[in-house]
Amino acid sequence: MKTYTITVNGKAYAVTVEEGAAAPVAAVPAAAPAPVAAPAAAPAPAAAPAPEAAPAPAPAAAPAGAAGSVKVTAPMPGKIVGVKAAVGQAVKKGETVLVLEAMKMENDIVAPQDGTVASINVSTGDAVESGAVLATLN
Repeated sequence: MKTYTITVNGKAYAVTVEEGAAAPVAAVPAAAPAPVAAPAAAPAPAAAPAPEAAPAPAPAAAPAGAAGSVKVTAPMPGKIVGVKAAVGQAVKKGETVLVLEAMKMENDIVAPQDGTVASINVSTGDAVESGAVLATLN
């Protein structure tokens, strides 16, 4: 078990977290806000590795770009709502290639570097998972 001190609205709470269990979080003070604050703090560390895991394939694709093929991957799960580039089209770094809708927000998926679109692997309406290769550049 690990003990953490969590401050919520200027009030400190001692929280004990048992490792390997899904939700056994116990607040040491008998204050009512502590049980609400403790579960909010526990998922944050667990959620942090997931977003870090999604960008990891993108930097790995950069060295592959030196070899001739750059992968444009989905940073999060979602639905393709727009394809802004065509195969054979020259794109600049940062130019929108696709539009991905996730959590009711449209996210521009941009070219990681200058190049030519070699393939578009999705079409409008497709559901994609995090890390899926959406397009490739040469």
